[in-house]
Amino acid sequence: MDYLSFVLYLLLAWIAIHLVLSSTKKDSDSSPRILPPGPPTVPIFGNLFSLGTKPHISLTELAKRYGPLMTLQLGRVPTVIISSAVMAKEALQRNDISFSNRMVIDAVCALNHHENSLVWSQVSPKWRNLRKICSSHVFSTNRLDASQSLRMNKVKDLLSYATKCSEDNTTVDIGQAAFTTILNLLSSTIFSVDLGDPNSEFTHEFKEIVRGIMEEAGKPNFADYFPLLKKIDPQGIRRRMSVHFQKIIDLFNSMIDKRLQSRKTSDSIQDNDVLDALLGIDQNKTEKLEPSKIPYLLLDLFAAGTDTTSSTLEWAMAELLRNPDILKRVKQELCETIGKENPVQESDIIRLPYLQAIVKETFRLHPAVPFLVPRKVQSDVNLFGFTVPKNAQVLVNVYAIGRDPDVWERPELFDPERFIGSEIDVKGCDFELIPFGAGRRICPGLPLAVRIIHLMLGSLIHGFDWELEGGVSPEMMNMEEKFGFTLERDQRLRAIPVVRV
Repeated sequence: MDYLSFVLYLLLAWIAIHLVLSSTKKDSDSSPRILPPGPPTVPIFGNLFSLGTKPHISLTELAKRYGPLMTLQLGRVPTVIISSAVMAKEALQRNDISFSNRMVIDAVCALNHHENSLVWSQVSPKWRNLRKICSSHVFSTNRLDASQSLRMNKVKDLLSYATKCSEDNTTVDIGQAAFTTILNLLSSTIFSVDLGDPNSEFTHEFKEIVRGIMEEAGKPNFADYFPLLKKIDPQGIRRRMSVHFQKIIDLFNSMIDKRLQSRKTSDSIQDNDVLDALLGIDQNKTEKLEPSKIPYLLLDLFAAGTDTTSSTLEWAMAELLRNPDILKRVKQELCETIGKENPVQESDIIRLPYLQAIVKETFRLHPAVPFLVPRKVQSDVNLFGFTVPKNAQVLVNVYAIGRDPDVWERPELFDPERFIGSEIDVKGCDFELIPFGAGRRICPGLPLAVRIIHLMLGSLIHGFDWELEGGVSPEMMNMEEKFGFTLERDQRLRAIPVVRV
């Protein structure tokens, strides 16, 4: 579709909407509503052009002018932007019920994924059931403790790959290597098989599919802002998302079918992995999960778990290579705490406060998801004297909260020292730092993500010295961001590992 045709579609859609709205009466309000302030709008498009190519930065700048609670009109969708910890706490803690439902974007309606998704389902008995299943069978403390050795083995594979690269004097694509490790970790935990190999075409293709999903989900979509356009999908986002979803669902269905066949021929049913646990859920009890719905749950787990975690690790490594003094200090902490020849264990993390501070600082400065998954309020909500109107989309700008100068001293500086002695954590109680969200819609994968990021980062730091590809100096590193549903590095981080002597 050429540009002029696309604009014509938008104009026709606006005219139709205007005619419909003008022919109906607005409900009378019993009391006046005061909307949060915001920039002036233009006809038809509202504030869409204010988003730019990097909405997280554009909206952060706008919030400096209009405040931490701001109203934008994105096409036909009234949108409230929350850009401070105080406002986020008021919404996600004190008004958690009102802000718990999702604004379902058109992209995730591909293959009706939103109807079966833990991430995108509305708060309902079905959603509570999915949440309970994840808490009980995927991310429970008992299961995570029992799978510690598996994670150690996958990190050993990562270190072996880095050692081979060191011997060959070749670079490691940090993000790709981390993605492969997490993909294998999840696939081993869920299916008892490795789906990835650092050099395999399948792993690269799978990563591109997941990145494609995150990029399509993060793109400004006119179908979201002008509901009449949903039927024609003018930018093709839902069509492309359908292709991505189908590839992953087909893969998961084939693995589930193989498991079901093996269970039919086996004398006893094992409970060795998450898939066995999901297939073994007793449908007569409070937990219910049809086998046909399992791929949708797994799609959420793999798409969210692989891309966000690998991106966070890549940003952390980039900041350390850019700040040699910080890298030197954490190396010293690792050597003094666990010994130069000993591998990093999950049980060591609690004794490594500076490593923990580095991870928190990475979450603050480079949140994997710059905006929490959009919410939709079901009725008018009062926040500090302003009204968040019924059916408004609500975006929590985690990127802006992490760089709020009223909370963080020198917010643009990567400084892990700010977390030494601080009680601020990422578990959803400290709204200055909520990379996983907060309230009842907090990311269920938080317990696993925190474990694996510390383990992988600590192991890569402790096992090797690192040199930037091409002899690039730290001060010349490219730290530009690539906006999508997740906040990737614009330029992949490649570095040469050097075995420590």
